[in-house]
Amino acid sequence: MTADNDPTSPTVGAASARFAPRRLVPLVVVVVASGCVIATGWHRQLSFETLARHHQALQEFIALHELSAVTAYIALYIAVVALSVPAGIFLTVAGGILFGVVLGGVAATIGATIGAICIFLIAKSAVGEHLVRRAGPLAEKLAQGFRADAFSYLLFLRLVPIFPFWLVNLVSALAGVRLASFAAATALGIIPATFAFAFVGAGLDSVIAAQQSAYQACLAAARPDCRLAFHMNAAITPELLAALAALGVLALVPVVVKRIRRRSTEGGGRRMAGR
Repeated sequence: MTADNDPTSPTVGAASARFAPRRLVPLVVVVVASGCVIATGWHRQLSFETLARHHQALQEFIALHELSAVTAYIALYIAVVALSVPAGIFLTVAGGILFGVVLGGVAATIGATIGAICIFLIAKSAVGEHLVRRAGPLAEKLAQGFRADAFSYLLFLRLVPIFPFWLVNLVSALAGVRLASFAAATALGIIPATFAFAFVGAGLDSVIAAQQSAYQACLAAARPDCRLAFHMNAAITPELLAALAALGVLALVPVVVKRIRRRSTEGGGRRMAGR
């Protein structure tokens, strides 16, 4: 029996794993579920207008059932991230509004990390590095370079919130990054931005409460033009300005890291040349 026909051959085993239809089932389920959420417009309910409308009821529920509320929030965050629905920033800010900076930031970090791990494992088990290999030697070489320093690259991508969260999850899975590196870099990397956005939310809580009070007063006066809507231009508070300044400082982190790494490399080169 030749190696090409030997089922125990690593090549044949890899090929079989690559084309096993059952590997695609979890990924197909996620794609279909995500498509249904977007097609039905359910994701549009995750908005500041909806939050403002139900703000008082949510606060009352949290006051009586804080643990259940936090658990439900984390579960919702996990589902949103696992389905790659672009609502992470809203949920993080909402966590600050509902639970405050510390509890909201911690809950958002947990939800985002677990959700990212879920979609990472699903995508990796479905296609892993096989798609990269089929894309050609250049793609495989880039993937190998990414894996060689995966933690540093992922930490950079997570620290800079301009990169789509879902895209980083999928690229990491396709590149074959180890789960431990992915989970650690994700958990650490999202902490600064998560708490900054939660800080934004904590500053907006009083704004939303004031708008809801005005809305209730309008209804009590039986006015026909009563309307409850959230507008960001009404949210310019000292807390918000401080949070935006924190995000500006956060954006400089990659530059500092790059300069430190460059100096470290140059210093190592000089030491080697001096020997």
